[in-house]
Amino acid sequence: GSILEDAVPSTSKAGSIRGIPLREVLEFVVPELNTHCLRLALATPKVTEQLLKLDEQGLCRRHKVGILYCKAGQSSEEEMYNNEAAGPAFDEFLTLLGEKVSLKSFTKYAAQLDTKTDSTGTHSLYTTYQDYEIMFHVSTMLPYTPNNRQQLLRKRHIGNDIVTIIFQEPGALPFTPQNVRSHFQHVFIIVRAHQPCSDNVSYSVAVTRSKDVPPFGPPVPPSGVTFRRSDLFRAFLLAKAINAENAAHKSHKFRTMATRTRQEYLRDLAENYVTNTPLDTAGKFNLISLASKKKEKSKARPSAELESAGAVSWRVSAVDFGRGGAEVPCVLGISKELVVLVDLAAKEVVFHCFTGDVIGWSAEGAALRIYHGRGDLVSVRGAVEEVKEIVQRLKVTTPGCATVDMTLRRNGLGQLGFHVHPDGSVAEVEEYGFAWQAGLRRGSRLLEVCKVAAVALSHEQMIDLLRTSVTVTVGIVPPHEDGTPRRWVRLGMGGIGAILVSWVPLVPSWRLCAIFGVIGTVLVSWVPSWCLWCHLGVFGAIGAILVPLLPSWCLGRRLVVIGAILVLLEPLGAILMSLVPSWCHWSHLGAILMPLVPS
Repeated sequence: GSILEDAVPSTSKAGSIRGIPLREVLEFVVPELNTHCLRLALATPKVTEQLLKLDEQGLCRRHKVGILYCKAGQSSEEEMYNNEAAGPAFDEFLTLLGEKVSLKSFTKYAAQLDTKTDSTGTHSLYTTYQDYEIMFHVSTMLPYTPNNRQQLLRKRHIGNDIVTIIFQEPGALPFTPQNVRSHFQHVFIIVRAHQPCSDNVSYSVAVTRSKDVPPFGPPVPPSGVTFRRSDLFRAFLLAKAINAENAAHKSHKFRTMATRTRQEYLRDLAENYVTNTPLDTAGKFNLISLASKKKEKSKARPSAELESAGAVSWRVSAVDFGRGGAEVPCVLGISKELVVLVDLAAKEVVFHCFTGDVIGWSAEGAALRIYHGRGDLVSVRGAVEEVKEIVQRLKVTTPGCATVDMTLRRNGLGQLGFHVHPDGSVAEVEEYGFAWQAGLRRGSRLLEVCKVAAVALSHEQMIDLLRTSVTVTVGIVPPHEDGTPRRWVRLGMGGIGAILVSWVPLVPSWRLCAIFGVIGTVLVSWVPSWCLWCHLGVFGAIGAILVPLLPSWCLGRRLVVIGAILVLLEPLGAILMSLVPSWCHWSHLGAILMPLVPS
C-alpha cells in the first residue's frame, strides 16, 4: 500500500529532502504498534539485499512446465513416462509451442537442467512469451532408462513441476490426475490432437486442478470447441500455463511455504542485522534542540488519501439481487482507473468497471447506489461516515455526479412535457413546463422510472409507464455542463454513441440491433486487426460529423425514410475507412467531409 506524505501529521514539512521521520509514519499508519521496542538496522548492502528478497516474493518471470506424451490407448503416468521417443503428432505440437535448443552451454533459463555434461538430455524445449521465459521439461527429451518402469530421471524433473501439459494422441484414454503420484503437480492442462499432421489439425483443451487452487484465465472454450494450429492457440496455452502456476501459489500449501520463507528472512534480519539504537534517539542529545521549543506536528490535510492514484478501500455489504437482496460482506476499492468489489469470504472479484464508466450515484444514509454503463447499478451499505468518503472519492475519480429524484406533474392535456430517447436520455423539454420547473433538462439521463430501473425497460415500456402512471417519479443523472448526456465512454466508441442518439428518432427500435450488427460485421471484415481501434475512433468522428447534418425538423418519428438512407450510407463509411491509411484518417476524412457540413 501507499500513503500521501501530507496525510501524515508530522514535525517535518511534507516534500522536504529529508522526508518525514519514519517513527511518525509508523505511529500514523500502525497506531497500535509500540515503536519504543523497534531498533535501527545496520546500514549495509546485505540488509538491502534481504529486504529486496522479502519484497520480491512471488514476482517471477521464469517458469518451468512439464509435458507428458500420451499415446493412443494410454492413460497412466507410468505408460507416459515410458514412451521413449516422440511421435509425429507430438513433434508437430512441440514445434508450435517452442524452440528446440541444445542444452550444452545454454545461457538462458534452464530450469535445473544440466547445461554442462548433458546428464539431463542433449536438448530441451524453450520459449519466451511477452516478458516471461519458459523452459519445458519434455518427457521424451529427458534421459530414458531401459528396463526401469519408474523412469526416475524423467520424473525427478516433471514430478516437481507445478504445471504439467498432458499431450494426447487421437485414441488416448481419458486422463485422471488420480493416476499421478506427486506432491507438487497441482494443475494439468490436457491437450488432445485431432487429425494431426494434416491441414485440418486442431486441438481441444481441458484443465484439471487441485481443490485449493483458485480458478484462472484465460477461460477454456466449451466442450466440443477446438483450436486451429495457430499463434493464437500458442498464446492461449502459454498464458494458461503461466496463470496456472500463479494461481497454484495461492493454494494453502504454497502460501504456507511462502509464509515460512518470509518469516525466515525476517528472523535473520532481526537477529543478525540490528543495532541497539532505538528510533527516537535522533536529536535527543542535540544541544541546540535542548534550548529550542519542541516542534508541534503539522495537521494532516483532511481526506488527502481520497486523491491518491492507488485504490482506497472500505468494508461494505453488497446487495446480491440474484439471491433476493442478501447482503454479502465485501471490500469496495476505488482507484483512479477502476471500481472493484471483492467478496471477503470467497476472496474473488464479484464486480469491476472503469471509473470512466460511472455515470452517477445515490447516497442515502448508510446506503449507496453506484450507476455505471447503460444505467446498471451496484448497491452497497456501509457506515454513514464511510459512505460520505466513498462519494467524495467518486467525485474525484469519475465523471459522474449525484442523482436527483423528481415527482413530475402533467399539464392540462395530461402530458409530462418532455421526450426521451430509447437509451433513457431526455431529448426535448417543454420550456417553463412542469418538468422544466422540476429541474429536468435536455441531456438528463433517466435511471429509474416509477421505481423501475430504466435499463430493464424497452423504449415502449418506458413510454407506457410515463404515459399511464398516476404518479410519475423518476431518478435522473443531470447532464454535463455543456448539456450532453452522461454516458460511459471508452476509446473511440463515444462517436458510435453519438450515431446511436442521432438515429434513434429516425429508426424503429426493432431495426436498431440489426443496424449495429451490420456495422460490426462491416468493420471486422474491412479493417485489419492491428488498426481496429484506430478505425473505431475514426468511425466515432464520422458519427460526430453526421449529427450536424441532421436538421432539427428531422427529429420527428414519421421520417423513417431518412433512417433508411443513413443505413445505406453505413457500408460507404466502412469503405472510406478501408481506403484511408490509419495514420491519416483525420486529415483525409476532414478534407472529404467538412465541405459537406453546414456552418
